[in-house]
Amino acid sequence: GPGRGSRAGSLVAYVLGITDLDPIEHDLLFERFLNPERVSMPDFDIDFCIEGRDRVIEYVAQRYGRDRVSQIITFGSMAARAVVRDVGRALGMPYGYVDRIAKLIPFELGITLEKALADDEELRGVYEGEEDVRTLIDLARQLEGLARNAGTHAGGLVIAPEPLTEFIPLYCEADGGSLTQLDKDDVEAIGLVKFDFLGLKTLTIIDRALRSINRERGASDVAPILARDIPVNDPQTYDLLKSCRTTGVFQLESRGMRDLIRRLQPDCFDDLVAVLALFRPGPLQSGMVDDFIDRKHGKDSKPVQYFHPTLEPVLKGTYGVILYQEQVMQIAQILAGYSLGGADLLRRAMGKKKPEEMAQQRSIFLAGATERGIDPVLSSHVFDLMENFAAYGFNKSHSAAYALIACQTAWLKTHYPAAFMAAVLTADMDNTDKLVILHDDCAQLGIGLEVPDINVSRFEFTITGEGSISYGLGAIKGVGQAVIENVIAEREANGAYVSLIDLCRRVDQQRLNRRVLEALVRAGALDCLGENRATLMEAIPNTLRLAGAAARASAAGQAALFAEQDGADDFEHLLTPIPDWSGRERLTAERESLGLYLTGHPFDDYAEHCAHFTNGPIRMLVEALPEKGQFSARKEITVAGLVRDVRRRGGRVSIVLDDKTERLEVTLFDEVFNQFRHLIIKDAMLVVEGQLRFDEFLNAWRVTAKSVGSVD
Repeated sequence: GPGRGSRAGSLVAYVLGITDLDPIEHDLLFERFLNPERVSMPDFDIDFCIEGRDRVIEYVAQRYGRDRVSQIITFGSMAARAVVRDVGRALGMPYGYVDRIAKLIPFELGITLEKALADDEELRGVYEGEEDVRTLIDLARQLEGLARNAGTHAGGLVIAPEPLTEFIPLYCEADGGSLTQLDKDDVEAIGLVKFDFLGLKTLTIIDRALRSINRERGASDVAPILARDIPVNDPQTYDLLKSCRTTGVFQLESRGMRDLIRRLQPDCFDDLVAVLALFRPGPLQSGMVDDFIDRKHGKDSKPVQYFHPTLEPVLKGTYGVILYQEQVMQIAQILAGYSLGGADLLRRAMGKKKPEEMAQQRSIFLAGATERGIDPVLSSHVFDLMENFAAYGFNKSHSAAYALIACQTAWLKTHYPAAFMAAVLTADMDNTDKLVILHDDCAQLGIGLEVPDINVSRFEFTITGEGSISYGLGAIKGVGQAVIENVIAEREANGAYVSLIDLCRRVDQQRLNRRVLEALVRAGALDCLGENRATLMEAIPNTLRLAGAAARASAAGQAALFAEQDGADDFEHLLTPIPDWSGRERLTAERESLGLYLTGHPFDDYAEHCAHFTNGPIRMLVEALPEKGQFSARKEITVAGLVRDVRRRGGRVSIVLDDKTERLEVTLFDEVFNQFRHLIIKDAMLVVEGQLRFDEFLNAWRVTAKSVGSVD
């Protein structure tokens, strides 16, 4: 990756090619990463393509010596529910009894037995009323929080200058490997440097897209495009961003982020860096985002202020708003004469909010500012502002590095949309909900997502022509990677498959079994081998039986049972044509195997009629976020769609309505659900009347249903 965290501010890392962002050009500070006045060593986080991460860990072990490199241990602790279950098992109590007690503990993050007893009346009642429960919980309270088991840190690695056993004890794993016996905090405390090698899916997407693009360019003898050559201030890229078409663009996909982009209208790289720093709870709730947007657009009510002429170079890029931690450091350096190392300590002190430390830093700051002829009233005001903004300030080095990845993905989507979307679809092929969103986005970009084809498709999604992508065979449910690789290898070695029996004869039947063939037929991957999907599905059992007989005969040395004459298959007559599935059956089969409706949508036949008695398509109703202060507004609406999902949550039922344009969650409380429960079935076409409201916590629209009817 181009870099992440504070190390993107290191000129040394940039010169060595560890990071790809020039820290001088982007005003990043080395001292934010490492300075002589800092006591603790920094850790070093690096993003890698997911597919290459294991190779990097292996390389490091070989390069520096396996005795000097180790992954870092993590400890699973005895949390409230788990410790009750463990103690109950150790005491020999019946599972059902212990399970009942454990389930009385509220299911919330960071819950302790102490808090559970204080908050939950029922738990407190059984604790006080039953001696066995009291014994169980009292013992559990003594053990709560202790280490229960050891695991491996997701990305952490320690590299030592000498064999690790000179510094720390090692923990031997069952497979012969080893971990540090100290966790990440203790490893750092004794002075060793921790590296985090993190897998970032977006880097894999960029790599796949560029390989696809460069294959095409190579055929035309044009120089390949490298990620580091992608421009960061391409006007067309910012036009795409300003239109909020950010599906697949790194860090900019969420509805809330799209709303921020719509209001801010970023038109340069600095704006993109700011967007990533602004989209956090602190700035959003503090009014800082509104100030930034108003000042960017020159609203008279929010004029740009720099507090002192010497601070204009520092604050000009953020319109006078102290947005980055690096700006706090530069202000301290310019106004009060801090070294950047000392300014980093000031920044840390502001983040920790320790009163005695802040009082000490205030006196140092005011004294330094007075020496430079700054009015004490002004310097005190600036210190207060810095202290306030330090709580929300973001690490500009990290924001700039991730803005670079966002910019690269947006550029690829702008100039090579098919290659980019194929790479994104491949990366998310296991996520059905994301595939539906990406399918819709492809349609908006004018890119056709074609049905998988056993003679064309590969494991991943691939470009098959200008503006079209072939569905990846790897995204078909129930078809494993091994069988797909077998099918593709045979196809490339001996040509396209000409019939169903030809496919069964040429591919190992241990892998290409009935279940796999049925999934391929439902997905449309075998459309090229038969009259229609119903005919192919009907022929599978006989075809497999005959292909198996042929394989056994061949193994026994008998004459080829399936010998072809003049290219005609003797057994094609077994594929007796039968009427094809209805449109609804075909689409249902596609959804079962692909997770989405690919060649159409069941609601297509209803959409035109529903327009007469609803408030319009779901997308039109939910496209815009409410204006600030309007989150509580509720609107009476009528909406129709296909029921994609039905879930019970406590005293209510949630259904997901899908009308092809968008999905919408509908909540039915028990009274409404009981009245209409006979209609609420998966895949039913329903019309719902209720209140549309915006759920601020989930950042999405919801409908609370008042009545439900069948669209028919």
